[in-house]
Order: sequence, then C-alpha cells, then structure tokens
Amino acid sequence: MNIKKFIFTLFLVLGLLLSYQTKAQSINQQNFSEIKVDNLTDAQIKQFMQQFEASGMSQDQLEQAALAKGMKPEEVQKLKARVAQLQSGNKKTTKDQKTSERKVIGGKIDPALNDSTKNTVDVFNTLQPKIFGQELFQNSKITFEPSLRLATPQNYVIGTGDQILIDIYGYSEVSHQLNVSPEGTINIPLAGVTPVGGLTVEAATARIKAKLSKIYSGINSGNTKLSVAIGDISSIKVIVTGEVTKPGTYTLPSIASVFNALYSSGGPSINGSFRNIEVIRGGKKIATLDVYDFLLNGEYKNPIRLQDQDIIRIPTYTKRVQIEGEVKRPAIYEMKANENLSDLLRFAGGFTENAYQARIKVVQSTPTERKISDITSEEFTKYQPQSGGHYFVNEILDRFENRVSIEGAIFRPGAYELEPGLTLKTLIQKAEGLKEDAFLNRGYITRLGTDLQPQMIAFNVKGIMSGTSPDILLQREDQIQISSIFDLKEEYKVQISGDVIAPGEFPYANNMSLEELIIKAGGLKESATTDRVEISRRVSNEISKAGSLEARSAQIFQVNVDKDLKANGASFILQPFDIVVVRSAPGYEAQKQVKIEGEVLYPGTYTITRKNERISDLVKRAGGLTELAYQPGASLKRSGEKTTETEKEQEQKKLSQFKKLQKDIKDTLTVDVTNKAIRNDFVGINLTQILENPGEKEDLFLEGGDIYNVPKQLQTVKVSGEALSPVTIVYTAKKGFKGYVNNAGGFSEKALKRRSYIIYANGTVKSTHKIFLFNSYPSVKPGAEIFIPAKEEKRKLSAGEIVGITTGIASLGAIILTVIRLL
Repeated sequence: MNIKKFIFTLFLVLGLLLSYQTKAQSINQQNFSEIKVDNLTDAQIKQFMQQFEASGMSQDQLEQAALAKGMKPEEVQKLKARVAQLQSGNKKTTKDQKTSERKVIGGKIDPALNDSTKNTVDVFNTLQPKIFGQELFQNSKITFEPSLRLATPQNYVIGTGDQILIDIYGYSEVSHQLNVSPEGTINIPLAGVTPVGGLTVEAATARIKAKLSKIYSGINSGNTKLSVAIGDISSIKVIVTGEVTKPGTYTLPSIASVFNALYSSGGPSINGSFRNIEVIRGGKKIATLDVYDFLLNGEYKNPIRLQDQDIIRIPTYTKRVQIEGEVKRPAIYEMKANENLSDLLRFAGGFTENAYQARIKVVQSTPTERKISDITSEEFTKYQPQSGGHYFVNEILDRFENRVSIEGAIFRPGAYELEPGLTLKTLIQKAEGLKEDAFLNRGYITRLGTDLQPQMIAFNVKGIMSGTSPDILLQREDQIQISSIFDLKEEYKVQISGDVIAPGEFPYANNMSLEELIIKAGGLKESATTDRVEISRRVSNEISKAGSLEARSAQIFQVNVDKDLKANGASFILQPFDIVVVRSAPGYEAQKQVKIEGEVLYPGTYTITRKNERISDLVKRAGGLTELAYQPGASLKRSGEKTTETEKEQEQKKLSQFKKLQKDIKDTLTVDVTNKAIRNDFVGINLTQILENPGEKEDLFLEGGDIYNVPKQLQTVKVSGEALSPVTIVYTAKKGFKGYVNNAGGFSEKALKRRSYIIYANGTVKSTHKIFLFNSYPSVKPGAEIFIPAKEEKRKLSAGEIVGITTGIASLGAIILTVIRLL
C-alpha cells in the first residue's frame, strides 16, 4: 500500500514539474528583440508608462529584464528617452520611418511564475502591436455564456438527453416530463413511443399533437390545448482544432453557438484566422464564420447552432497587415483577397483628427529586401494590401497655412485668418480696434524672411489708422505687436509714512492731493500733527550741476493740512514718486509700562509717570521688598517696548526660534549659544547699591517694556558645559570656582578652561582671565551658573594632505640645498 502511494506521489510531482517547465518556457520564448521604439506611437508609449507604474518594478529591474528578454540596448535607451519626453510634455512630432516586422507576443502567464517575469512581460506587451479581435476571447468580462432561462427557439433540434415538457390543459389537464432516449424517442403515456430526435421543436410539437389528438378529442376541437417545450437541455461535445489557443474537446450546452466554443478554447492563436473559421459536421463544411462581422458591425451572419461532435477548425491566416499612427484603432488586421486599403482604414476606425490623409506610407518585404511606397488618397480603393505590409499614417504638420496674430493694446488680441489682400489696418479693425491706452507712435510686425530668420518691421500706428501712412499687406505668420503706453513707462507710485493708520506705497493718479493720499492710508493717527507735513520730491539737476556739490538730491515741501481732511480747494497736488511724512505732535507720548516681579509687596505692571522715574522709585511704588528678597540676585530684562505690529511679530518670531533652540539642545556648543540667547537682554544691576544711594548713577531710569525681578534667597549654583557630570550644587561660601567644577566631576577632555565664565543671578557675566601662566577664575555667588565651553574640534589631515605637505617640505628643502651649493 505504501509503495503504491509513493509511486503515485512521484508521478504527481513529476507531472507538476513538467507542467511548470512547459509554462515557464512559454514565457521565456517571448522575445523583445524586434521592438523598434522609433515605430511606436505616443499612445503606445503612454500605455507602456501606465503599465510600468502599475507593475511596481523599478526602472533598473525593468531595464535588466528587457535586456534579458532580448531587447537591444540602443532600443532600451530610445524607450527611456521617449518616456522622458512625454513626461516633460514634449510631444514627439516626427518618427523615424525605419521599419521592422515585429513579432507579436502571445500566450497567457501562469500565476505560479515569478512576479518579476510576469510584470516584465505585461509591461512590454503594451509595446507590441495587437492582433485585432484577439482581446475578444481573452477578456474576462466577456463570457459568451448562453442563457438557459430563455424560451427554447422553435428551430432548436432535439437530441438525446433533452427533457420534453408536455402540458395539456382545457377540458383535460395533464402534464408530462419526458427525457429523450438514446434512440431519440419519448414514451408518452397512453400515446406510446414517439420519435422526436433530430426534429426541431416545431416539428416535434406537430408530431406529438397528432399522437395525442387520437386520445384527447378536445385537441382537434380546440377545447383542449397542447404546449410542448424543452426543459433541461442536453450537453454536446464539440472539437476545436487548428490554430487555436487551447485545442481540444469541449462540453457545451446544446444551444451553444460557435462563439461559445471559441471563447472556451481561448480563440484563435497568433497564427490563427479570425475571418475563415470553419464549422464541420459529418465530414462536410457547413458554415464559415467571420469574426470581423461581429466586431465591426455587430452582426452574426449565418448563425449556426452547434450539434454533438461538430468540429470547429481555425486555419492559419492568409493575409495579415499592420497599420499604425494616426488611425483610431492601430493594430494588425487580417485581410481577404478582394479587400483594398479603404477596407483596412475602415477596420482601423478611420483617420484621427490629426491624420495626414493625402498619403499613406507602406513598407513591404520583397524576396530580397524591403521597399517603401507612398499610396495617395486616389489609390486607396484600388490598392490591394499584401501580407506583411506595414502601413504608417503620419500627423499633419504643426503649422498654419493662413494665420496672422496681433497682440497688445487692442480689444480682441489673438490669431486671425489671413484672407487674400488682408492689410494691417483691416486686421486691427477685425480685432475691434485700438484700446485707449495704445501707443500710437510705433508698432512692430515680426515677419519671417526668406532665410527663415525673423525680422522687425516698424510702422506708425496713428498713421496707419488715419490713412496718412501707407497700409501694409500682411503675410503668413506675421505677428503684430501694439504696445500700451503703460508698458513703456515706469509705474507711478507715491509713498506715505509716519503717523498714519496704514503707511505704505500707493498708485499715483493725476491731480492726486495730499489729503487724498492720507485718506488712502487710512487717515491720521491721534498722535499725528497736521502742521509741517513734509513732502520730498525727486529733482532733475542740470547737466552742468550734476557732479557738483550744489547738486540737489531732493526738493522738500512743508505744508499744513486740515485736521478733518476737508477739501478747501487749495490742496497740495502730489507728483509721481513723492514721499510724504506725517510727524507726531510735539509733547504727545503714549503711556509706557514696566513690570516688577518677585519679592516685592505689590508685584505687577506699572505705568511710567515721568521721564526721570528710576528703579528706586518703582520699588517704592511696589511697596518695597519682602523679608525673603535676595537683592544681589535682582535682575533687569530690557528688550524695549514693542509698539508696532511689526515689532511684535518679530519679537514673537524670536521667541519661537528660541523655544525651538532650547528643544534641540544636543551639545555644549548649542548650550553656549542658548545661554547667550537667554542673557542677551539682561542688564546687570546692583539693587543693594541702588536702594542705598537712590538717584545715583547705578539707579537707572525706567524704560517702557522693562521687567524687574527680585528673587528669593538663592541657594544653589549650576555647573554646565564641558564638565564630566553637569549638575546643580548647593551653594557654600567656602567653595570657589574649581571647587564647584570638581563637584561636577571636573573638567572634561574637551573643556576650554581659560574661556570659562560665570553668569550671576542679576545677569552680570564675568570670565576667567590669566595671571601670568595661571587661570584666575571669578568668584561664585548664590544663583550663579558656571559655564565651561568646549574646545574647537580640529579637522585631522587626510592621507593626501599629509603627503602633499611632506612633498612640499621636501621640495623646499631641496631648493634651499641647491641655493646653498650655488652660493
């Protein structure tokens, strides 16, 4: 028993391996060596690009697979260039008319095969010409399955295995379901055996009615009705042979047509005919099927219902030609002996809109070589295509035979028809005339000369339109340009700044007054003064004074305006490029505020009451210091008060950048930069001395935006930077700078000791300095931060640099020795 299982398993494995090898060989036999990229249309290349993107393969993988399949390297490079052209939007307008018979790849790919091989074949199959009609039988969305739910046709021929449904109703009611025997008979109760095999449904109905009318007399009088139909139909076996994709014997429903059999067998193979498919019954050819009738016209001429043991034979094609280019269905078509080039164009759907229809090129093989021929449109109905012919339909030329164009200051610019005798004036009138801003002194015509070089022809626009200048006869592809006066001069603007709501630049208008410009700028601010509004104006110096010290750079006007901007009739009229400055009123000043935080009785925001108010005054207004206040650590942050929206935006931007910098700290160099960024707005103050000697030099005047902070008693010292273990340490008065560094593990190898510094709580910074050969470190106070910067990393010399320096030194030594010897 075990031996039988082993033998069975062995044969099963061998069979699977043989099947796999056969299918793999069918794939490997597909050859791309005869693909000619120059002959491919843009539509084929675009289809290839879509298939390539869907395949998921990289460009390198696809290129290697194509070369492995026999595609020539130069064709691969051409394909890449065409793809790059289409991706950049440059359409290829000319094609090299080199020709080659291109082998069509056929066959289906087994899912078990390698994905890379399948993808390669799928992608490059898009470059192969398609045999017209082949997709009909390879399209999974079209099944040609016969519908078994329809009424049985009256011409259906009854065969063995069919089920006959007999219904008798009226004066008598009875139903029978009878199967046709192998002898072609049915046994009707009371009526006996009745032959129906080989009869149509109509003939069988008449025979059954004749039999039953002898038993049921009401059938003849019409009082009893008879209905005969087919229930379950039988199956038939049909043989499909010849040039077919999957030849063999197929079991089909008995109502199946030739198309059902063709679809089941995969349709004609690469060499199979689509136009001469034979149906053989009893050794005789009873019908011929032309698939083109169905594909092109939707007709099914001479429909043949298949019978058991029918043979469908697909012969090889007799004549096949290829047409590509500007036709609607470029493909390979099968031609009959009496068909001409017009029929081929009809098969291909006719010309596209861009097709050059006057002539078609054909490349034909002779017994010794190839030849190219031109077929004119008059010969289309007479020319008989030969098998293997390759027909090219080119595009029309990308040019116009009767175009002129006009642009610029006209109402309807664009391209126009060049009518016989069309002149420049007539064209301007066709374009609805000149705009009001047209520059009338000069226009230009760009015209191609006899050497195809562009040349400029100037004309007087006003003279042409008035008739005082001779009109110009236009030629093909003339381009007329009439400029606008605004295109030929600098754009006029005026500028206003100072105490207006929306300062900036504004377009200039003739007779624009100063008040109108102020209104455009949103009006005056409350702080603005209407006296001494200053206007600066461009000047043009005389040539003699242009380089002298007396040459003026601007002309200044100072005028007064009405506070309510009323139009009094005596307004100052502006000129292009004037700059207006509205100044603030004398003595006007907006409130400024400062903030005090920390250990004061009443911390918060305070408004500066006078210009000479000092820090000691602010502390008094805040109720004085609390008992926990640490005066040496008091700090002042003075970044200035941001009054304008722009300044506020810039401050917000700096704050965001600083926060990001804090987040991204990774090395000591960044820490150094960060600390500097934190401390750059701090001003070192000595609050103890300020309160002891108010009004002295140390007691600073308050400024808007100041932030004063009086901390609690500070008890720690922070060590950061290039210490072995940066840490915060409890302050001890006995320890010095190096003592705190030692508590942080000491200096690291990268530490730059001589540049160490300390930042005190009040913002003051002191650095290390040298006394002879020794470092003198600053003293440490509570709340201070010791920072140790890192040494700058020196780049090591590469081997090449070392060799270069050594060679240079050796050469210099040799030169010195030579000079010494000479001396």
